[in-house]
Amino acid sequence: MIPRLPPFNFLDPERIRRIILENIKVNEASIQKLIETAKSDVGWEAIIWPLESMDERLQRAMGIASHCHSVIDSKEWRDVYQHCVGAVSDYYSQLGQNRDLLQLYTQFNENSRFGALSSVRRRVVTLAMRDFRLSGIDLPESGRDRFREISRSLSKLQARFAEQVLDATEAWSLELSEPQQTEGLPEHVHRLLADNARQRSVPGLLATLDQPTYLGLMTYARDASLRRDLYQAYATKASDQGPDAGKWDNGPIMEEIMSLRHEEAQLLQFPTFAHLSIECKMASSPEQVLDFLRSLARQVRPIAEKELHELSRYAFERDGKSDLQPWDMTYYSEGLRKEKFDISQEQLRPYFPLPTVLKGMFVICQRMYGIQLKEEHDISTWHPDVVVYAIEDEKGDLLGHFYLDPFARMRKRGGAWMAGQVNRLSIGDGIEPPVAFLVCNFTPAEEGKDALLTHEDVTTLFHEFGHGLHHLLTQIDEMPVAGINGVEWDAVELPSQFMENFCWRVEALPLISGHVETGEPLPVDILNKLVAMRCFQSGIQTVRQLEFALFDFLLHLQYKPGQTSGDILELLKEVREEVAVVFPPAWHRFPHGFTHIFAGGYAAGYYSYKWAEMLSADVFSAFDEEGVFNPATGHRFLHEVLEQGGSRPAMDSFVAFRGREPEIEALLRQDGIVR
Repeated sequence: MIPRLPPFNFLDPERIRRIILENIKVNEASIQKLIETAKSDVGWEAIIWPLESMDERLQRAMGIASHCHSVIDSKEWRDVYQHCVGAVSDYYSQLGQNRDLLQLYTQFNENSRFGALSSVRRRVVTLAMRDFRLSGIDLPESGRDRFREISRSLSKLQARFAEQVLDATEAWSLELSEPQQTEGLPEHVHRLLADNARQRSVPGLLATLDQPTYLGLMTYARDASLRRDLYQAYATKASDQGPDAGKWDNGPIMEEIMSLRHEEAQLLQFPTFAHLSIECKMASSPEQVLDFLRSLARQVRPIAEKELHELSRYAFERDGKSDLQPWDMTYYSEGLRKEKFDISQEQLRPYFPLPTVLKGMFVICQRMYGIQLKEEHDISTWHPDVVVYAIEDEKGDLLGHFYLDPFARMRKRGGAWMAGQVNRLSIGDGIEPPVAFLVCNFTPAEEGKDALLTHEDVTTLFHEFGHGLHHLLTQIDEMPVAGINGVEWDAVELPSQFMENFCWRVEALPLISGHVETGEPLPVDILNKLVAMRCFQSGIQTVRQLEFALFDFLLHLQYKPGQTSGDILELLKEVREEVAVVFPPAWHRFPHGFTHIFAGGYAAGYYSYKWAEMLSADVFSAFDEEGVFNPATGHRFLHEVLEQGGSRPAMDSFVAFRGREPEIEALLRQDGIVR
């Protein structure tokens, strides 16, 4: 079994492959033995607990393969991951279709011992029986075989989709040799460009598509032609368009993924994959999701149109630009932000050194939840940048560990995420505390200096740490519903988006800021400007998210067999006509890099971001009413939401904290849509 804190210096790809395959082999033999022996003792200790233990061992090993594939990608890790993801998919498909095992669950569910279980354990059994059904257990043998084939194929296709996005991202670069190409760039972007060139052994400055470089150039480069080249390369990666057209084209993979998802839903007697997806969500129906998204769009789009008009007027008055293009948006938005609020992301960066932000974030959590966070040393990691922290409760007892991997680098997937490596688990008379990986892609620190974050980076860090707290602070001992496990997908983002609120509050900002040279917190005038800036272009940002969410949901709701990548693009065009205010060129290929829905867990579920933002805004409004650092409110949120994990429906946890079901008004106020 992989140790709780993995010895990364010894975990080579081949060793992990052997561990995963051996776990599968041992589990299969153990399950058969369990079925034979449990018939005379249909109870928790005979059935559920052994299965939890087997699942934990396999998930730990596969978690390492998945994680290393994402943060230190190589041919060896890819080969291992691709091989093992198929084997693990087969294993879980067989497990989900094991009728003898379902019979034991059914007997247990119907006997008197089930009623004596705690509510947490009853939920574990209830969710397991739902998952049996969604694994195709009721299908005839030919249908079960086909269902397993689909699951295996989807696992491999989704991994391949993400790999091609990474390959396309890292393949493109542009040497900046003309003086005008670097006009307007701040020092940290110059340094990124020089570092890119050194890493790839080329002279001068090199533009790439990694997140810090791309955002830095799109925000500050005065050269519109450079921004256009960069935008085109980014917007067409892994597609049939752009500078690397056809080389890593995800179009055929998208078509196959959509076809297989639709077939999977049909096998399970669902009209569409969107209907299948809703089975594990808070939302009750596709109609409710569409009503939520479209109602919000109707309220927000007029505001977004006014914001775009304001931006267009600013670009014309400043530079005589009468045809604002998508690659101009970020550049002129930053200029307008500075003009309106007399503040820019570059001015803020010196006030957010990473160590200061982390220290303040930990202080906030201590005030809210009574926990302590301490850096730990001499723990093996996968890269020198990675730092390990322990979380302890008020008595000094260990609650969990998390690894923070903060900076962008080559062979590391873009974006930011939290992955649970070890779940809270009851072992004998004790508890094995959980472990999480927190991954970001911030601009690396200059040698000998602290890394400086933008305020947007700070909100990203708080977001992912919110996911981490959900995983690490759970007090549920049953793995299937501990932490984020068992939580409805459209509620998973509640704790993460809740944490973002502290990045905008006058009560919290002095704790997470301090000038890198003087240590002084944000001056009051800058702090007030930053808070006032929260709703800047919130309409444009909201309709962009609604565009993604509506496209994703309709794609899975309206799919018809035989649809092509061209049909996918046509649907996106229709969605944009309904909700968008910014319209990209015809060669734009956003879906080809949309890893959330084609390689992640958000298929027919991207709406979850806005849905959970509604929940989090409503939750935080209780802190507005009772005090941002009111310890009673903080502990109530800790107990009713974070500690509960998936041990009860997310709506029950929300109501237990808020005293009522969620309302959208707090979100509308937060985004400046209503006053």
